[in-house]
Amino acid sequence: MKQLLLPTFVLLFCATVPSFANGPLALHPDNPHYFIYQGKPTVLITSGEHYGALLNLDFDFVKYFDTLAADGLNSTRIFTGVYVEPDTAFNIPNNTLAPKPGRYITPWARSDQPGYANGGNKFDLKRWNPEYFERLKRFMTEAVKRGIVVEVVLFCPMYNETMWDISPMKASNNINGIGNVALNQVYTLDQEAALLEIQEEVTRKIVRELNEFDNLYFEVCNEPYFGGVTMQWHDRIVDVIHETERTLPKKHLVSWNMQNGSAKVENPHPGISIFNFHYASPPVAVAMNDGLNKVIGLNETGFNGTGDDYYRNEAWEFILAGGALYNHLDFSFTVEHPDGTFILPASTPGGGSVALRKHIATLKRFIESFDFIRMKPDTACVEGNEDYTLSEPGKQYAIFLRNSEGKTLRVTLPPGEYAANWLEPVRGTTVEGAKFSHTGGVKVFQVPDDFTKGVVLRVVSVP
Repeated sequence: MKQLLLPTFVLLFCATVPSFANGPLALHPDNPHYFIYQGKPTVLITSGEHYGALLNLDFDFVKYFDTLAADGLNSTRIFTGVYVEPDTAFNIPNNTLAPKPGRYITPWARSDQPGYANGGNKFDLKRWNPEYFERLKRFMTEAVKRGIVVEVVLFCPMYNETMWDISPMKASNNINGIGNVALNQVYTLDQEAALLEIQEEVTRKIVRELNEFDNLYFEVCNEPYFGGVTMQWHDRIVDVIHETERTLPKKHLVSWNMQNGSAKVENPHPGISIFNFHYASPPVAVAMNDGLNKVIGLNETGFNGTGDDYYRNEAWEFILAGGALYNHLDFSFTVEHPDGTFILPASTPGGGSVALRKHIATLKRFIESFDFIRMKPDTACVEGNEDYTLSEPGKQYAIFLRNSEGKTLRVTLPPGEYAANWLEPVRGTTVEGAKFSHTGGVKVFQVPDDFTKGVVLRVVSVP
């Protein structure tokens, strides 16, 4: 066995598409289930911190980006600072979304009046904070240097009173008297006109400030299925994004965080191009929504222990089911450990480790070794196994099997000349198979004996 080496022919599959070479992240024109970025077919695969890298002044995002880039990961997810958490939220140790008093930065400036519930002066929702926008642009600049695409999450529901009590949008925390509503009325069109106006204004401001960058897409709201968020409000913010960009040079994709688990997308806003799910294992949401011809993503994981195995398998399954975006929520990134080396207590509501990031990076390299734009989910070519397969029939096959010990794979292939090799996802090692001629029908492959924690089979046609 040896470390995974991608074949030289991979370079042929990365041919640029000139019209997209210098534009923002977009849906690929030949297969909109995937992205195109900097002229190349793209999947976004990462293991990122808990969304506080921008709003938490103590977080060293340069060291964080260096860590992602060193592992070959290419995305992160951030909250804009409109929402913040108390340090008790969700039992997350050293939560980056819970800055220390005085270390929380938002788009809005502080006033000269004391009384903010989480320390310091109240906010002035009618005045922008130049320091915030300078940090935002530095953040994006450092990300783009390292090939990292940023999911910019504009809003988040108030899950309980502890979140609403420290929100700048609550009337008691700002000098404008805006936000005299209950926590489940924050994101509606019919409660407080002044609050809606503030939400639209901050959306326009962030969209304008970020227009110069290619390495981003906007997500309207994290988990809008909680906290009283209405679809009418959600659609209005989508409209605001597109209305704002109408007169700007660049146009960016917009995401709808659709549901936990799975759901069939019904009557989506036409301005949405990415449909993100949380905790989407098994990845049935991908097949359910294939007909949308848009990107399906899994942009938050967790609540399955702190070990690596579940999240590694989840990533392989989702991408080989046809997903184009996987973001593992990695709690090993903290203010004290921006390089992701924090050892998680058993009570942490999710995983994250140095080793897991290596595993996820192996997946990214593997999928990028194919001309994946030409591939589609294939539920028929492998017999009798619980597999996830992408294929371009007769040319290329990527097959993942979670439970592999002692098994064979029976794969139906057209007649042709092929080469195959096995990949073990934990160690990132391969077993090279010999080239073979096939007359058509079922080809039997024996799984290597020591591949016991998942196995991947790669089959490609050869001259």
